[in-house]
Amino acid sequence: MIKRTLSILFLLLSAALLRSQDFSAIQLTDMVYADGISSVQLYSGNYQMGFPIMTLKGGEPLTLSFDDLNGEPRYFKYTFIHCTHDWKLDGMNQIEYLDGFQEDEITEYSYSMNTLQYYVHYQLQFPGELMRIARSGNYILYVYEDEPDHPILTRRFMVLEPLQASISATVHRASDVNMMYEKQEVDFVANTGSWNVRNPAQHLHATILQNGRWDNAIMGLRYRAGKPGEYSFDYDDNSNVFNGGSEFRAFDLKSLKYNGTRIVSCGLERGRNVAYVLEDMARPYGPYVSGTTAAGKCFYKTEDFEGENREEYVHTYFTLRSDYSLAGGKVYVFGQLTDWRIVPEAEMHYNNAISSWETTLYLKQGYYNYQYVFVPDDSQQIDETYIEGSHWETGNEYVILLYLLDDGGAYDRLIGFKTLKVE
Repeated sequence: MIKRTLSILFLLLSAALLRSQDFSAIQLTDMVYADGISSVQLYSGNYQMGFPIMTLKGGEPLTLSFDDLNGEPRYFKYTFIHCTHDWKLDGMNQIEYLDGFQEDEITEYSYSMNTLQYYVHYQLQFPGELMRIARSGNYILYVYEDEPDHPILTRRFMVLEPLQASISATVHRASDVNMMYEKQEVDFVANTGSWNVRNPAQHLHATILQNGRWDNAIMGLRYRAGKPGEYSFDYDDNSNVFNGGSEFRAFDLKSLKYNGTRIVSCGLERGRNVAYVLEDMARPYGPYVSGTTAAGKCFYKTEDFEGENREEYVHTYFTLRSDYSLAGGKVYVFGQLTDWRIVPEAEMHYNNAISSWETTLYLKQGYYNYQYVFVPDDSQQIDETYIEGSHWETGNEYVILLYLLDDGGAYDRLIGFKTLKVE
């Protein structure tokens, strides 16, 4: 009886503390706030490249994993924050979308084994028994140390309704003749089935993602034509058009004992693990070159030793040669290896001695995709075509998400999900 009473008191105290927490200062995107946190992944089931979406009250759980290079275990907690279809706080109280506790602990961690860079590896599968998700929609996984005002990282994920709308979709070259050789268009029709869509012009929204990127996602799409239960998102104003880009570059860093694909040299150098990626050439005007890539993603693995947490961290050198000027902006390495963000350590600097741009990233052993992007001065707009070029044939992967505002207007349900790829 006493134990049960204490558990209830702890639950109520936890809920009260988090209800008073102001989440407005948290960035509602994928972000790392603390030094030493590296190799963050959030994926479906046990597949490192799986899109972070789960079905409400069923299906595979999601897995969060990350390393703490500071080396000592820490007391991490986490909670979930519900968001609108376009990733804003929707004002819902946590007790409205969470069953049980409003926070939980990350208790699964392990140590790196015989690595130069000592680290603690954390892993979390959710939802767990103590904190369960009760509503569909967009969520932020918020990890913090001890208290919510000590942020560690945030990650976006989605929860899908068990009863789903069907989406039929195609991706093809842009319909606009001025863009047809460089851009891709995503058209789709949503059949909402038994969902009661009372005001589709206001309550039905769609989002399209390319390769899992949020920086260039098209959000807030409204249907263009249709009839009750069937809604077309086929536009003629380029609202659903993306740069095709080029196939991602790749390298294999799973071993430091031999040179993997596009690694020209690797090993121990002055007490550090180092690897040199084959020099790249800018390719803005060349023809389309086909290839099999992982759509900008990466996965972590070593082939040098067996067992868990044997992956080394490696100082990985990139060089880029360009036959034309890259003045007027900055050049960055970009992809999941940079968290799909522009980060200072990924900025490339020109080396007159070798007439090339170069930078170094501290990466965990594995297989990587990447590209070079250009950010003009006085702008935050990422241009993936300035260095890489753009082709409508590029094998990009797309995700379509369909949201329906709840009848009471309280939150956006996620009622549809579709993946497709340029073949």
